[in-house]
Amino acid sequence: MADEGEELWPPFYLSGRIDSPREQRIQGRVQEIKEHGRRAPGRVRALSRDEIVRTAIAVADAEGPEAISMRRIARELNAGAMSLYWHVSSKEELLDLMLDVVQGEMTVPERTGDLRADLRAMALGQRASLYRHRWVMPFMGGRPPMGPRALRNTEQALGLFASCQVDSATTMTVLMSVLTYVMGAVLREQQEERNQQNQDRVQERSGLTPEEMHKVFGEFLGRVKESGRYPNLTAMMDEGVDPDALETQDERFEFGLDCLLDGIMTRLGPDRATTTPQ
Repeated sequence: MADEGEELWPPFYLSGRIDSPREQRIQGRVQEIKEHGRRAPGRVRALSRDEIVRTAIAVADAEGPEAISMRRIARELNAGAMSLYWHVSSKEELLDLMLDVVQGEMTVPERTGDLRADLRAMALGQRASLYRHRWVMPFMGGRPPMGPRALRNTEQALGLFASCQVDSATTMTVLMSVLTYVMGAVLREQQEERNQQNQDRVQERSGLTPEEMHKVFGEFLGRVKESGRYPNLTAMMDEGVDPDALETQDERFEFGLDCLLDGIMTRLGPDRATTTPQ
C-alpha cells in the first residue's frame, strides 16, 4: 500500500523521459553529483518543483506551450537552467507536472444530493479551467489524465453517484459524456475565436477598412440569398442569427449542456437521479 500523501503516477510518467542529447548530458551530471552525496548549490535548494511548475504554467498561459523550455523557465526564476534539473528531469516531465496541476483545478463540487446540479457545476468548472489555460486542449487527448490530482478528481466525480444505484459502467459513461461535451464545446469556441482573428488578418492583407470589408462580405451574402439555393440558411441570416457570435458563447454552451443533462437524467430515471448528500 502506498504511503499516505505519496504522489501516485502511472508507469512512464515522471520517469526521466529525456528526448534531447543536451538534457541527457545535464541530467547525467546532476545524477553524478547526487550519487556522490554533494549538496545542491544554495540557489538550487531555494527552488522548489512547485515553483518551477507554476512558473511554467504562467508562461504557457501567456504565450502558449511553444514558449516552454527549461532555459526560459530558469530565466523567469532568475536561476541557471541546470538548477531546474535538480527538481525536474526534463521538459517532458515538466509538461506532465503542468497538466496535472491544471487537472487539479478542475475540482469536482461537493455532493449535494442533486446529481444533475452537481454534474452541471462540474462541467462549468471544467470549462472555466480550460479557458484559464487555453494551451491545454491540444494535450488532453495525447496525455491521459492519470496524475495524482487527476486521480483525485476522478474519485470525487465517481462519488457524485454514491447511493444513486447506478452501475459503475454507466457512471463512467455519464462522466465521459459530460467531459466530452465540455471539451468539444471549448474546442469549437476556440475555433470561433480563431475565425475572428483570421478575419482580422484577411482584412489586414486586403488593405480594406472594416467598413469596406463589411460591404464586400454583405455583397457576397446577398448573392447567396439571391441564388435561391439556400432557403434555410437565408431565413437564419434574415433573423440575424450568428452561430459564431462570441457574445452568445456562454448561452450556447449552457443550452447544450442542459440538453445533455436532461437526456442523462431521463435515461437514469427519477429514482436514480437523487443521492444522499455528504
